[in-house]
Amino acid sequence: MADLPPSQDAYRARPDAFAADNPDNHRQRRSLDKDGKIGLGAQLEEDGDNNSADDLLEAMGYKAEMVRSRSTLQVAFMSFVLASIPYGLATTLYYPLAGGGPADIIWGWLTVSLIILCVASSLGEITSVYPTSGGVYYQTFMLAAPSYRLIMSWICGWAFVVGNITITLAVNFGTTLFFAACINVFESEPEVGIFAAKPYQIYLIFLAITLLCNAVSALGNKWLPWLDTFAIFWTFAGVLCIVVCVLAIAKNGRHDAAYVFGEFDPSYSGWPAGWSFCVGLLHAAYATSSTGMIISMCEEVQQPATQVPKAMVGTIVLNTLAGLFFLIPLVFVMPNQADLAALVSAQPTPVIIKSAIGSSGGTFALLIPLLVLALFCGIGCTTATSRCTWAFARDGAIPGSKWWKQINVKLDVPLNAMMMTMAVELVLGLIYFGSTAAFNAFSGVGVICLTLSYACPILVNVITGRKQVLAGNFYLGKLGWFCNIVSICWSALALPLFCMPTAIPVVPEYMNYASVVFFSFFVVATAWYFIWGKKNYRGPPTHADAVLEARRASVIIYQDNK
Repeated sequence: MADLPPSQDAYRARPDAFAADNPDNHRQRRSLDKDGKIGLGAQLEEDGDNNSADDLLEAMGYKAEMVRSRSTLQVAFMSFVLASIPYGLATTLYYPLAGGGPADIIWGWLTVSLIILCVASSLGEITSVYPTSGGVYYQTFMLAAPSYRLIMSWICGWAFVVGNITITLAVNFGTTLFFAACINVFESEPEVGIFAAKPYQIYLIFLAITLLCNAVSALGNKWLPWLDTFAIFWTFAGVLCIVVCVLAIAKNGRHDAAYVFGEFDPSYSGWPAGWSFCVGLLHAAYATSSTGMIISMCEEVQQPATQVPKAMVGTIVLNTLAGLFFLIPLVFVMPNQADLAALVSAQPTPVIIKSAIGSSGGTFALLIPLLVLALFCGIGCTTATSRCTWAFARDGAIPGSKWWKQINVKLDVPLNAMMMTMAVELVLGLIYFGSTAAFNAFSGVGVICLTLSYACPILVNVITGRKQVLAGNFYLGKLGWFCNIVSICWSALALPLFCMPTAIPVVPEYMNYASVVFFSFFVVATAWYFIWGKKNYRGPPTHADAVLEARRASVIIYQDNK
């Protein structure tokens, strides 16, 4: 065998050493030929889909530690639950209301959805070639030139982990605020809810929700695909009930189509009209920010190279339609924009539904499907966050990696990584005691970090001429170039945009602290790189030729088994 650089030789030795030490768990024996490519034997063809996926994973330098239990539909369902469009749009509806009203709500959602479809398509191309729980971080490393792949993948990996953690935090905190607003559809006197929602009460509810989501994700992992499946039917049944009831009852009347699709009043934000519209896009960006999080589940999917890209793109199309189906009826029965923009709770959805229904009890009943969906979303985000943190830790990029990279064999989850991310979320939740606009910071920094992490592999892919995705079975050709450029331009706009406060003039308690939280994480990540990473971090274990050969074989086997 020809001599290889020490790093590549170490990479190649890992799967074979694991095979020797774990003959019962290693589903496929294979050898490396003199060119460094993995030889795939007849047993691979006999063992089927899961083995071909595990073979590709080991070509990437990783052992298969998770059970591949998710089918194409189940991974699509989880992708839908991660977005939980009706819930995500309901909790952040305040942003476009302050930014411009009906036109910002409807056209902002449609605009961002089309942009995110480009992002999903771009990531789908890359994921079809490099399907691993490392996700965009691993993909950035593989696509980038050796001269800058370490620092680029480090930045991408930290942005992805931080984005996952903060978006999960935003989901659970948003559920808390939404729950408080739902309770307050019952009033002790006109326009005064029965729940005071003091900071300590909000935090305790947030604590309970976070603990519940982590418990379900950790202890019920094998049932999560079925929970996601149930969530799909629950969502559409619940949204259908809301839409039918608000349009049929419409106690205070209905607006005409010209108002719903054309009314634009940015005066409540204080920003110039164009920028006000853009700030309102955080509503749609937050709801679609989970697009790439599903990549972290690649090592639990039967055929990730084909199923995950299809799930990402298909879910965006479904979410776009579901969002319009949910938002348009609400805007038709929406009360005065000024009153909604002035809400202290910044949760207008319960108020809109109550205005249309006219009954506190009926309103709360219609809000229950959204509350349950919020819990499903929190569980899904908790699951995806634990996987991406675990994947980054197993390559030694997170302090204390030896603890966070462990898999709890009994539960089949990275329990340590899950508990660590939960602890970070609970600590960050304390920001609410200092600023009631903390949710703005959580949702803003989550969108910023995830957007940055998605942009990294897409940008590198463009810089390298998209050569490495040519062999992928999700290759989009010239359309891929268009999707890549749109995605990069969107990222360049989103990073500064979502650091902006929703309205001006700004006072401390309503400041958007997303930039502060993002900067803090960036400082920690940068400092850790120069303290430890620059000397010790070598990126993920991989060998490009082996990955390419195994990927081709896995695609052939998948097609033969269809």
